[in-house]
Amino acid sequence: MPHPRLVWLFDIDGTLLLTDGAAREAFSNALRACLDLEVDLSDVAFAGRTDPLILTDILRKHDRELRDGERERFWEAVCDAMKELLVPGRGRLLPGVTELLQAIALEPQWVAALLTGNTTPMARLKLAHFGLQHRFAFGAFGEEAADRDALARVAVARALEATGVPPDRCVIVGDTELDIQCARAAGARVVAVATGVRSRNALAKRHPDLLLDDLSEPHALLDWARSVAAGN
Repeated sequence: MPHPRLVWLFDIDGTLLLTDGAAREAFSNALRACLDLEVDLSDVAFAGRTDPLILTDILRKHDRELRDGERERFWEAVCDAMKELLVPGRGRLLPGVTELLQAIALEPQWVAALLTGNTTPMARLKLAHFGLQHRFAFGAFGEEAADRDALARVAVARALEATGVPPDRCVIVGDTELDIQCARAAGARVVAVATGVRSRNALAKRHPDLLLDDLSEPHALLDWARSVAAGN
């Protein structure tokens, strides 16, 4: 009997890893270098949102429009800044991530993939910094849709095309209410982990399919996932 298939769609920041504010700092540096904007980003929401939407909010707040070529130069500058900021020892993998990814890799016909608001280059930089760059078969990235719900639909459509797995056997794993919301919008299952800036209580109010403090105890998660893969 063939093993049931399942696609895992992981958020990055706050779910797999933390960079200790490197992304916010990289945005600030790039705004200064490319757009001559010296801004305080402490009140700008990053968690659960796409990089392009974050940039749009910053520009709107400061009544700034991008001229020809500035957008491309900005994203290049963000990546250059991240390369400098992600020094050895900065940030950390969150509890249980390595073990969970190993367990998924051992399950026949399970696929680990990404659903992240990071642009593709930013995602690659962060994953490489923690040695995760080869763990994921494919992904949906921030430049593909500024809206998180639309991006989730891109991810499940890609999962169906790449693996034949329908949306209800895709599991989105994230740390914000926006991850829960986008999973519902895409017809996927959702696991919420309280490892980012949202509390367990705040996540519980959005009724994820499974709510965990972190990923350090994978047995219940894996048992639940096997049930989902079997169509339950």
